[in-house]
Amino acid sequence: MKNQTKPRHPEKVKNPINPIKKKPDWIRSKLTNSREFFLTKTLVNESNLVTVCQEANCPNITECWSKRHATFMIMGDTCTRACAFCDVKTGKPEKLDPFEDIKIANAVKKLQLKHVVITSVDRDDLSDGGSNHFKKVIETTRLKNPNTTIEVLTPDFLRKGDSYKKVIEAKPDVFNHNIETVPSLYRAVRPGSRYFASLDLLKSVKEINKKIFTKSGIMLGLGETKEEILQVMDDLLSANVDFLTIGQYLQPTVKHFPLKRYVHPDEFQEFKEIALSKGFLIVSSSPLTRSSYHADEDFKKLQKARDEQIKCQVLQ
Repeated sequence: MKNQTKPRHPEKVKNPINPIKKKPDWIRSKLTNSREFFLTKTLVNESNLVTVCQEANCPNITECWSKRHATFMIMGDTCTRACAFCDVKTGKPEKLDPFEDIKIANAVKKLQLKHVVITSVDRDDLSDGGSNHFKKVIETTRLKNPNTTIEVLTPDFLRKGDSYKKVIEAKPDVFNHNIETVPSLYRAVRPGSRYFASLDLLKSVKEINKKIFTKSGIMLGLGETKEEILQVMDDLLSANVDFLTIGQYLQPTVKHFPLKRYVHPDEFQEFKEIALSKGFLIVSSSPLTRSSYHADEDFKKLQKARDEQIKCQVLQ
């Protein structure tokens, strides 16, 4: 009997084949095989850590790891959702690692990170969605790295009541939750999530702690219209989101949601200018923009933008 490898995305096996469009010249990631890249890779592997850089097949991995930037993914490598765009493995997750907080904190220290991004898979199987685990990781990381700023990219904690408040109690410097796409595409692209639940989560963070920066992102190229993108901007601003990221959807496999088009860099620049004029503190908008791309540099920009905003309010 032949050994059959379990499919990475069992829910997509019967999907029709959607040929992947050839990438245009402007979609080119930087290949940097530097000493720092291999040091980061070795540390991640030896510490038995999971990164979204690897699991989501991020196009910026060589550039970021060469700068010792890695986004740690906690609570395992298996997600309980089945988003049509995502390359993270889906299925039944393993039990939580009770020592993961220490592993993450030690890795941050060894990499000498000034800013760390911590994300996770969705854990609908847990009564709190993993919020207490998130809190533990944040607190241990801060205890061992008091000078490191912490950014979290969280799931929506859908149908988990007030569990999300545990993450806010840990006081991350940045709370990121991606809206991902426009409402009309949610059923096809993000079927296990709810657009307004994600908006409510972001809004609640600011209502509980105004000092925490909030951040969200959207992908382009899924079939959305310009009017829908502008409406998402307005919705996020109504939730008091500070930072918006806009990037190109890159179809992982022929079984994933079909890419409709590659959006030209000029359009990304236009959306950036519109978003800034609407009132976001900062905006990152380009084909290769991802949630945690240049996160450390962007955090400094966030701080500067808020300081300038406060000064303007004082002078008025």
